[in-house]
Amino acid sequence: MRQGFPYARAAQRIGLLGGSFDPAHEGHVLITREALRRFNLDRVWWIVSPGNPLKAHGPAPLDQRIASARASLGGDPRVVVTDLEARLGTRYTADTITRLRALYPGVDFAWLMGADNLVQFDRWDHWRTIVESVPVGVLARPGWRMPGRWARAARIYAGAELPAVASQRLLDGPAPRWCFVNIPMSSLSSTEIREKGDWRASTPV
Repeated sequence: MRQGFPYARAAQRIGLLGGSFDPAHEGHVLITREALRRFNLDRVWWIVSPGNPLKAHGPAPLDQRIASARASLGGDPRVVVTDLEARLGTRYTADTITRLRALYPGVDFAWLMGADNLVQFDRWDHWRTIVESVPVGVLARPGWRMPGRWARAARIYAGAELPAVASQRLLDGPAPRWCFVNIPMSSLSSTEIREKGDWRASTPV
């Protein structure tokens, strides 16, 4: 495996949670721990992106966001914080997943997202490639449960949805395969933290 990339062995079940993590917070930690349990995962990788193509303004420096993400996890060995998109030079999730599947043959990946992202999922670059490549686990977010259920992507792939009671079998079959689970929710958001002005105060000018 390339230096600087997370270790994984064949047959491991790894959830991929991508985002700017600008900054990471307890909501990210909550959905990660729920994903580990509900989707029967061995690990979750937090993929801290260099930037989000759907956001107009750039995030805080990558090193700062990586450090924040690691600090928020309190040393949980099941969660790996990585800058692999920066290392791979990929900008879009579909490209990242394609590269990871080639780099880690035999590893079972799943893409994880909140219901808020499911609502805009059909705007992502080559979003169908993501759904057709790896199973997708969707976790409820405050105010987004019903909009997520009626999202265009959810309706298009309705026939591939697993019931929530079968969530632990998400990775037991090939894509397309997805599952929406309700979980205890935190109303905290990165946007709210940034708007309070505490986060960027430590960002170098």
